[in-house]
Amino acid sequence: MTHDVAASAAAPAAEAGRSPFLKPSTGRLIGLDLARGLAILGMYAAHVGPEPSVGGPLGWVMEVARGRSAALFALLAGFSLVLLTGRPQPRTGRAGRQAVGRVLIRSAVLIVLGYALTALDTPVDVILACYGLLFVLALPLYRLRAVTLAVIAASTALVMPQVLYPLRAAAEGGSWTDTVIAHDPLARITGSDGIVGLFITGEYPVLTWLPFIIAGMAVARLDLNRPDIRVNVALSGGALAVLGYGGSWLALHLVPGAQATVSATTDGGSAGSAWWSDTVGDPTTSTPDWLLVAAPHSQTTWSILGNTGVALVVLAACLIATDRSTRLWWLAPPVIALGSMSLTAYVGHILAIKALGTDDLPDSAALPVLLGFVAAAMLLALIWTRFFRRGPLEYMLHAATTPARLIN
Repeated sequence: MTHDVAASAAAPAAEAGRSPFLKPSTGRLIGLDLARGLAILGMYAAHVGPEPSVGGPLGWVMEVARGRSAALFALLAGFSLVLLTGRPQPRTGRAGRQAVGRVLIRSAVLIVLGYALTALDTPVDVILACYGLLFVLALPLYRLRAVTLAVIAASTALVMPQVLYPLRAAAEGGSWTDTVIAHDPLARITGSDGIVGLFITGEYPVLTWLPFIIAGMAVARLDLNRPDIRVNVALSGGALAVLGYGGSWLALHLVPGAQATVSATTDGGSAGSAWWSDTVGDPTTSTPDWLLVAAPHSQTTWSILGNTGVALVVLAACLIATDRSTRLWWLAPPVIALGSMSLTAYVGHILAIKALGTDDLPDSAALPVLLGFVAAAMLLALIWTRFFRRGPLEYMLHAATTPARLIN
C-alpha cells in the first residue's frame, strides 16, 4: 500500500480500497486509523460519558478524554491533508491543482455538514465547520518541509492565544462584533456568529486550533518507516506535554495570586487543577492570569503545547504498536475499523444523541449509554469495513470531490 492511496480527510485507510486491518505490512497506515479510532472513542466519552466528578479511575479517564481527543483528531486531520496533497513529495502540476481542488471541496462539505449538525441543537459543540476552515487556511502550506511546518506550528501556538485573548475580550463588549455578524452572510444563513464564531467566539476558534493541523502536517512529512523517527515523535510529544502542563503548573504556583484570581473569575471549581483539567470552568477574559492555564479547552499556549504533546505520543504509540505487536492484531480491529470511517462515526453519534435524547437521561445512565455507543459503533464499523471500501459518509465525501478531476 502506498502513501497516496491512504489519503482521506476523514479516513485514510478507507481510501485505500481495502479493509484497514488485513495485512500487517500496512501497519503504519493502520496505526493512523487506530489513533483516529481512539480519538472517536474519546469524543464519545466526552459527549455521552459520565462527568469527571464521579471520581476514581473512571472520572480520571473521562477528564483525560475531554479536549485532548479533539486535539488528537485535529492533528490527524493535518496528517490527512498532507496525504491528500501528496506524500512523501507534494503533488505538482495538474495533479497538484486537482489535489487542492479536492481539499477545497471537502472543506466546503465539512463546513455545511458542521452547521447542519449544529442546527440539531444537541449538547455537542460540533467541530466539523472548524475543520473545514482549518483545511482552507493550512492548504497553502502543503508544499513545506517538516522542519518549516514545525516552526510555523510552534509560532502559531505561541502567538495565536495572545491574539485571541484580547479579541475575545473585545467581542464580549459587542459593538464591532455585532456589526460584523449583522453583515455576515454566513451568520444570517446559519443563525450563528458566522465568521466571528469560527475565528474568535466559538468553542473551537480556528486561531488556536490551527497549530494542531500544522503539527500534523509536519509529522506527515517525516519518514515514519524509520523506527527511530517514530521514537523521536513519541519523545518530542512527551517533552511538549511536560512543557505545556508542567509549565502551566509552575506558572499557576509561582505567579502571586494567579490561582485565586482564576478561580474567582470562572464558573468552575478551584484553579488548582487548571494546569490539566477543564473543571476550572469556561475560558474567561476577566483576567490575563487565564493565559497561565492549560485546561484542554482553555485556548492558551500551555494547553496547545500539552494537547499536541499528548496527541503525538498517542500517534507514535499507535504506529509503533501496530507495526510490532502481533497480539494487537487480535484486539484492535474494532477500533481500527471505527477510525477508518471516522467521519461516519462522528456524525452518527451526534444523530444518535439527538434521536435517543441521551442528554435528558439521569447521570446514572451515562456509563451504560457510553458503553452502548462504543459497542454499537465498533460492531457496525467492523461489519461495514468487511464488505465496503469506505464508510457511508466517506463515500459521499469521495463522490463530492470528483469534479476536481476536471481541473487542468
